[in-house]
Amino acid sequence: MNLNKVFLIGNLTRDPELRTMPNGNVVANFGLATNRAWKDKTGAQQKQAEFHNIVMFGRLAEIAKQYLQKGSMVMVEGRLQTRSWEGQDGQKRNRTEIVAEGMQLGPRTSGGGNRTPGTANPKQEEPPEQLATVEYPEDEIKPDEIPF
Repeated sequence: MNLNKVFLIGNLTRDPELRTMPNGNVVANFGLATNRAWKDKTGAQQKQAEFHNIVMFGRLAEIAKQYLQKGSMVMVEGRLQTRSWEGQDGQKRNRTEIVAEGMQLGPRTSGGGNRTPGTANPKQEEPPEQLATVEYPEDEIKPDEIPF
């Protein structure tokens, strides 16, 4: 038996980009950053960020476009898929993506993060439990420079 299943919880590195394919289906693409922290052999705290390419289709793509924005926290459930194509320069290119099959929106912030204007909750709620914050490396990958 084989299994290709991915669960990621992270923060968007850019707003979802929604496009319509020639067959009329919609597709959304965005970047997701996850991080991990550990202690090395000397006991020093280490951190590492990973950047993932997320693809969503259909209604899931529309929901992502409506409710997610750069910095939003989201849990994505999906599968790994690698595409190959020939670039304009004639070079073969590969890209590994997570094709999302489900998602769960992260906590809403009081500053309006994931909240749609005019949908304030009249009930007083406990503040949501905060998950790890992603720190973007300054000199490594700049999400705004990625050409997709």
